[in-house]
Amino acid sequence: MPEHEATFEIESKSDAYAVQRLMDAIYDSLREESRTLREGSSDSTEMIGQFQAIRDAARQPSPGRLTVTLQQRADGFED
Repeated sequence: MPEHEATFEIESKSDAYAVQRLMDAIYDSLREESRTLREGSSDSTEMIGQFQAIRDAARQPSPGRLTVTLQQRADGFED
């Protein structure tokens, strides 16, 4: 399973604000997609809850680190 990772060091208020905007955008996009594609499914609700917690934490600016990991599976999407 190929894996890609990026780490962002949050060392200033500008960095923290950028991470906050990124998390807001990701949360909003996931919420909209889950509404149209998988509304009411338990996996959708859990995923949104997890990203909501991350988004809320990013709204409290402080130094830290954000690590994003993408793990790609070999199997494709169902058509």
